[in-house]
Amino acid sequence: MNPLRVVPTRRHGQERLYVCLTDGRNVAWYDRATARVNLLSENDRDGVLEALGPFLTGPVTVGPPPVPTPAELARLALHPDDDLAPNRPGEALHIALDRDPGAPQRFRADPRRHALEAEQAVGEALERLTGGGWYALHSIPLPGGDRVHHLVIGPGGLYAVYTLYARKCRVSVADPMVTLGRRDARPVLRRARADAGRASYALTAEVRPLLVLYGATEVTVPVPPRSVRVLRETEVGSLAGAGGVLKPADVEALHAMARDRGTWERV
Repeated sequence: MNPLRVVPTRRHGQERLYVCLTDGRNVAWYDRATARVNLLSENDRDGVLEALGPFLTGPVTVGPPPVPTPAELARLALHPDDDLAPNRPGEALHIALDRDPGAPQRFRADPRRHALEAEQAVGEALERLTGGGWYALHSIPLPGGDRVHHLVIGPGGLYAVYTLYARKCRVSVADPMVTLGRRDARPVLRRARADAGRASYALTAEVRPLLVLYGATEVTVPVPPRSVRVLRETEVGSLAGAGGVLKPADVEALHAMARDRGTWERV
């Protein structure tokens, strides 16, 4: 009987199968995206391939793990408390609601819950880009209590994503104001540009602002706003077609920098 067991995991849109001993130690892992089995010891080759047999659907490369790039080494050196990559979409809102759920409101939902719903939906849409060489980070804290809702990094460049709950609303965008239904207009695009500007300063790279409207029934943009792209959450996938801005090595390096909490402490 093979003493090895297979444990599937999924993180940031990427699936990996770990092969473990009975005491929980990993001896290998299989990346479906690259069709590669990474062995920690050549002595375990036969047992690992036998354990993975039911999961392999085609030819695979078998060998030791590739030498980590400088960006990967930087990520490995991060203290867990300083690594922003595990943040959930709306992480700051999750924490705020856990600490103070607020009094039950019979007729009007807590606006924080609406904001969380929007960030979760947009975050899930952004995570679906990860198979195309993109990375998504969520709820990046900034000095002063502000935060970048989402940051996406990929072949098409960097975007600071500001998410706005607009469920069942007609939205009108007139730079810098955004109007939801019959509510008063707010200078939302100014905030989106400010977030992108602070991200650009932190990463020393161009970061473009992106406003994503969650749940809007109609969006009217008479004149395209300066430098800000406006999308619905259902259109976020269009970013996957953008390319030619960053090389894979640059994407990796910027992601390693962006996930480090220390990068954002002086912006």
